[in-house]
Amino acid sequence: MSVELITLYILLQIKHWYIDFAAQTKNELEHKGIYGSMQGMTHSIKHGIATLFCILAITGQAYFLYALIISIIDAVIHYHIDWTKMKYGEKDMSSPHFWNHLGLDQLAHQITYLFILTMVF
Repeated sequence: MSVELITLYILLQIKHWYIDFAAQTKNELEHKGIYGSMQGMTHSIKHGIATLFCILAITGQAYFLYALIISIIDAVIHYHIDWTKMKYGEKDMSSPHFWNHLGLDQLAHQITYLFILTMVF
């Protein structure tokens, strides 16, 4: 495996943690289950922008358009994963189903990052 591939994967993991857990606002969280809500979409747009920076940190500016396309795809996929979890997932944190749904949500995001890695490399 290349150093660049591993570095991009680590950057995507840090990005994911930061935007999903450290920087997500209550407003974003409350609106992710309302399809088309701008507050809900803001969360995914932040993911897309951060993905763009992660990819460009590895590939450089010469691949800007390609990185932008991948980042838009990431934002769209992220939005729909989150919307599905918020719309159909368990809301009660004391329920084992909540943790199952959260884990499934995170798995879907991780598979998306593997998809991104294959597109970049």
